[in-house]
Amino acid sequence: MPNDGHAYTEARRHALRGLLAHADLSALLVTKPVNVRYLTGFTGSYGALLLLHDRTLFFTDGRYRHQAAAEVPGAEVVLAPGDLVGAVGGVVRAGGNGLGFEPAGLTWGEGQRLRSGLPGQAVMAAPPLVEELREVKDERELAAMREAARLGGEALEGLLPALREGVTERQVAVDLELAMRRLGADGLAFETIVAFGEQAAEPHHHPGDRPLAAGDWIKLDFGARVDGYCADMTRTAVLGRASQRQRDLYELVRGAQAAGLACLEAGVPAGEVDRACRQPIAEAGLGDSFPHPTGHGIGLEIHEAPRLRSGSRERVAAGTPVTIEPGVYLPGFGGVRIEDLVVARPGGHELLTTTPKELLEL
Repeated sequence: MPNDGHAYTEARRHALRGLLAHADLSALLVTKPVNVRYLTGFTGSYGALLLLHDRTLFFTDGRYRHQAAAEVPGAEVVLAPGDLVGAVGGVVRAGGNGLGFEPAGLTWGEGQRLRSGLPGQAVMAAPPLVEELREVKDERELAAMREAARLGGEALEGLLPALREGVTERQVAVDLELAMRRLGADGLAFETIVAFGEQAAEPHHHPGDRPLAAGDWIKLDFGARVDGYCADMTRTAVLGRASQRQRDLYELVRGAQAAGLACLEAGVPAGEVDRACRQPIAEAGLGDSFPHPTGHGIGLEIHEAPRLRSGSRERVAAGTPVTIEPGVYLPGFGGVRIEDLVVARPGGHELLTTTPKELLEL
């Protein structure tokens, strides 16, 4: 994150301090890399943040001495080569009780060593406080995701004319990933999924050496990353003229996705969006062929809260980006998934992925 994001990270740390008392904590040790980045802007691979009510300490080593000074202004930088946990114990020993740590950011052994190094202190696994803050994105974060979505759409547009008989899933995945990087992506949001023909029946197929043939499904699930933030999109096409069965299945999924999008707005329960997508597929007798949740939150990680799944009463807050991605998968025939990245807004939503969704016959 560039230096001009300092005001954003300061505001996030201020908001997090407001949550500590409610969690009965006097300090929080943040070690999960995406949470460290969210709260500091630090983009290196070795760092931890200790947030007390009146101090902000950032632990790293000599490799990142200058980078930490530039990216984490306002924090006390502590050099701790090879032993973040030990360095934290030395600072906290003189502090108050109630140190929380992120269970997802430390190994079990590190957590035990932190406890043993602070005898008499209350050291406990903290609830996911930073993840709660990360769920709703500010406009700076959404701008990065909007750009990541744009790069993915542009990469797809350039790829489609090159799809021809004989090209393999692996070749297409590499071409799509290189295109996103050449267009300006910092990296990939996740490993690209490319599935041809009957292999499109696997929701998360790993690209292999299967060559593309006339009449095949082409399922592409991919995303770019910009300033650390992810995008996610799936499109399904057919090489050549689609059969009537292919058209019918595609239109069923497209209608289901449209129903989910129409349902999405700020404040809606996540389970209602899932139900809106699932109902038309179930009515067509294919409910068992839609085996995964309708979508998920997304941001610095490809899968974040909230989860758009059956029965969830968690409400999608304004400013929360989620995916809407129903799919139907029929072994031996193939499958269709259509996925967009969408931001919940009051009274509706903003679509970040804008690539057309009509069935493409290439």
